[in-house]
Amino acid sequence: MDLADDVAVARLAIAVLDLTDLAEPTDAAAADRLCARARAAGVAAVCVWPEYVALCVDRLAGTGVRVATVVNFPTGDFPTDDVIELARHCVADGADEVDVVLPYRAWLAGDITHATAVLDGVDAVAPTVKVIIESGELPDRAAIDRATLFAIAHGADFVKTSTGKTPTSATPEAAEIILEAIAMSGEAVGFKASGGVRTLDDARRYLRIAEDTMGAGWVSPATFRFGASGLLDALEPVAAGG
Repeated sequence: MDLADDVAVARLAIAVLDLTDLAEPTDAAAADRLCARARAAGVAAVCVWPEYVALCVDRLAGTGVRVATVVNFPTGDFPTDDVIELARHCVADGADEVDVVLPYRAWLAGDITHATAVLDGVDAVAPTVKVIIESGELPDRAAIDRATLFAIAHGADFVKTSTGKTPTSATPEAAEIILEAIAMSGEAVGFKASGGVRTLDDARRYLRIAEDTMGAGWVSPATFRFGASGLLDALEPVAAGG
């Protein structure tokens, strides 16, 4: 696609958007409004706290908008059994996708056993798994690369940059490293940029990185997502202008 075409960029970014409400606090009314907006916009998915999965599944039935939720979130340090049980409960409620935080502190400290148990356990119960590596908390490029490959080796269908709850969320530099690692792995794994993606130009930059790394036409809801709460506000007026 022509990434210089604002309308085309806005429409593609909407199509691959996980419209997100992970605010604290939030409530069922906010989840209901999120679903109404997701239906109207035609986004890829909504992403909500586990307690709102069943409500969103009901509201979005038959629309094609998927329901995602989060576990081991946002700190990445919950007990393994609790993480897996929550993921199982969310899937029973109808969640299509589970975004799980890599236990990155444990992993950085060398506790590979715990990190493996969490990711493998969620992979065993969830139909689509997005592994959040919390790239802004990793010390260098090599760690981002290794975390990406670790996530892929343990069931990631997508590798996601961040929770949006730390000082540094998605960055173009992290996106490049993650996408290069995905390409080198040879696996059919997608990418999700989350946290701090707020404008049309932000979206364009990440889409360009993805196309430059993975090839023209690679970006689709099956391979690429934006996780954002406010990005849709910036995209809809532009998308309507074509």
